[in-house]
Order: sequence, then structure tokens, then C-alpha cells
Amino acid sequence: MNTMDTLPVVVIGAGPVGLAAAAHLHERGLPCTVLEAGDGPGAAVRQWGHVRLFSPWRYDIDPAARRLLDAAGWTAPDPEVLPTGAEFVADYLRPLAELPSLRPLLRYDARVEAISRVGLDRLRTAGRDTTPFLVRLADGEEIAARAVIDACGTWGTPNVLGAAGLPARGEREAGDLLEHALPDVLGAARDRFVGRHTLVVGAGHSAANTLLSLAELAATGPGTEVTWAVRSASPARTYGGGDADALPARGALGVRLRAHVDAGRVRLLTGCAVHALTPADGRLTVVVRHADGSAETVTVDRVVAATGFRPDHSITTELRLDLDPVLGATRALAPLIDPNEHSCGTVPPHGVDELAHPEPGYHAVGMKSYGRAPTFLMATGYEQVRSVVAALAGDWAAARDVRLDLPETGVCRSNPDDTVDGDDCCGAPTVEPAGRGPATGLAGGLLAAPLSLVTVDAAPAGGCCSG
Repeated sequence: MNTMDTLPVVVIGAGPVGLAAAAHLHERGLPCTVLEAGDGPGAAVRQWGHVRLFSPWRYDIDPAARRLLDAAGWTAPDPEVLPTGAEFVADYLRPLAELPSLRPLLRYDARVEAISRVGLDRLRTAGRDTTPFLVRLADGEEIAARAVIDACGTWGTPNVLGAAGLPARGEREAGDLLEHALPDVLGAARDRFVGRHTLVVGAGHSAANTLLSLAELAATGPGTEVTWAVRSASPARTYGGGDADALPARGALGVRLRAHVDAGRVRLLTGCAVHALTPADGRLTVVVRHADGSAETVTVDRVVAATGFRPDHSITTELRLDLDPVLGATRALAPLIDPNEHSCGTVPPHGVDELAHPEPGYHAVGMKSYGRAPTFLMATGYEQVRSVVAALAGDWAAARDVRLDLPETGVCRSNPDDTVDGDDCCGAPTVEPAGRGPATGLAGGLLAAPLSLVTVDAAPAGGCCSG
């Protein structure tokens, strides 16, 4: 058996955070293998390639990755331009993945099925911290690793449409009449929406992007109708901070959406939750329940469930993880990112200590590290992997010197109950969440780029968590 020091660190996922981890590991001289389930880098990002990040390039590139690219003669994009998801992959992730120093480390079509320890199940304690990880792939191959950095994200596990965290009645039977976040309304998916009535459910940036696209489609496509349902009594959180937002494109997103609602181009239903969906004759009858117990029925052609994402921990059932019972993040990280308290811009800096589990050597980073919290930003993920890799290299001073400067959203307060409705930023109420004391740890977030949120390509401003 190889000694732990000669084994690679296995990185799961070749998205922006996973590739950043590979870049930091390479700089530290640590052997590394990156396992990606897709057929190339940024597989999840490519699925929303039509959407534009609302953070410019200067926020979207990991520092270690930038150093490797610059040394190879890379021509950096204009730092003030907002890339689409497709441009983010083509102009950054793919050149990074194809560097001679990183390309041999990457394996595509390599889906991780389970992680354990060589010869040890979860019950065995003796020798656990000196026993290699066993990473099993879907094809049966097993890889021994000294550590695992899990950056597989949450894109493949969207939240359900039902308000209680359970599928709405008939949700599974809705079939292809139910769409998940960020369909390409103005492009490849146009024929599914033009001339039809669409209900968008959710209060996050993904919902806002889709609504803006649908409103634009309705302006040129006769018969196109748009209805928007949120669980809160007000859409104020989605409208955001406007001019007070440190990212102008993100602030403009809500301003533009509000104009469509005020003009009647988007019908808004507030204080309601989807209870049941019944398909009939190619349409969906949707029953929404209001906070006062009353119900309303809306018949539409399609429903877009822009209700956020959740992590899948099924591959780690044989590891000793200590997950917060509410968010599904580590217990140390949870109070620092709780959407009842924090917006994207108020998450404190955090690193290896806050990401640690009782299972030494395993760290979930990026979107997955946040569990169900929707306040993640790519810059956060880049700082996470810098800290984790420094710790793996034994440089604890650097690992614990965590720093993060995030832009304010301009939203200072929101209803805590709103957070289940969206997939991105929210404001910060003054009340402590039940069952937790004040946040502890280093003082001081969305999807995967120092500050990346997205907007529909046809619209110059906007945002959505992307990862």
C-alpha cells in the first residue's frame, strides 16, 4: 500500500472551485486527481451558458489559476466585462483545464459513487486518520487518496416545488411540463414558452432571470403570458437593493423585474405556496395555498421551479460527517452563512477550520459546503480551497489567514421565511435563528466566482447563483 504522503488528493468536480483547488494543489506541489462526471470542464456551467454573470471578470478568476494561466501566456478577458456562462467556460475554465500542468490531472466521465476508508467502515476508529480514503467510481474502479476535496456542487439536485420541502402533490407526474432553473427561454427552449402561459415559482435570481426572459419573449410572441408566485408577502427581497447594490448588474435585475410587474406584464402572486399540480390535455392545473388558508387555481402550460438547490451527501454515508441539522453545512459554518441572518455580502471569511468534519481529510467546498444556504459566491469558494490546500500542505498560518471582501447587496433585511423560496441572496433580519446562539468564528457571498450571479444573455444586467 502507498503511504499517505505519496497518494493524490482527490478533487471531485471540475467546475470553477474544483479547478481552483487543482491549481492551488499544483502550486503547493501536492499530487492531485480531479474526477469530473461530465465530459469536460464546467459541465454544470455549460447548462446555463446562455446566462450572464452579474459579476465582472475581475471577480471571477481564482488567484492561483490566474498565476498558472498568466505563466502560460493566457490573454485575460477585460476585467470589467460580465461574461455569460458559455464565455466563462470557453475563456477561463477550458484554458485552465488544458494547461499542460493540469490536463494530466483531470479525468472526465468519472462519476464518484461512494467514498470510504480502505478496509474501514464508519464504525472503525483505530488507525482511521492514517488510512487512505477509498473513492469508488460508478464503473467500479477504486482510487486511494490521502484527502478528498468535494467540489461537486448542487446543480444536479434542485429543491422540490412543494413549500414544506416535500414535492407538491402531482409534482413527479408533471413530467416535462415542469422545468427546473434557468431554461433558455430566448434560445434553445423558445418554442416551449412562446405563445404559452408560464408560472415561475421562486424568489431568487434564477427566478428573476427567467421572468425577465419571459417578459421579453412576451413583447414579441403573441399569447405569451407570465405569472410569478412567491411564498413571502412581498417580493422586496427579489427586487434587491437597486442602486445600493455594490454590483450594479445585480441591483439592476430587481429594478427591471419590478417595472414589468408594475406594468402588468408579469402577474405576481404573493404569500402563496404550490400545493398540487394536475396535468390534463397538455396543460397543468396548479393549486396554490395562501397564508390565510385560502386556495387559488391557475392553469398554465409550463411551470419553472426556480426554488434553489440542496446538497447530495449520499456518496459520503460511510464517512463521519457532522452536519448542521438545518442547513446541511458543517456545524461551525452554519451560523456564519444562515440566510436568516446573512445576505451574500455579509458572510464572514471562513476556511479549513469551519469546513472541518470529524472525518479528517475530507472537505466539502463550494456550493456543496453551504448546504441549503443560498448565499454562496464564487469568491467564497476560491478562498475556501486556498485555505484547505494550505492546511493539507501543512501551512497552517496561511490556512487560517482567511480573508474575503464581498460587495454589499443593498438589502439589509428580509423575512426569514423567504429564504426557502429562492436560490440566492437574501437580507439579514435582526433576530437570532431559533436554537442557535450568536455566530462565532472569524468575523468579517454566490455561486461560484468570486461574486458570480447571472443574468439572461439578452439582458445586460441581472444575476443568479451559478456554480
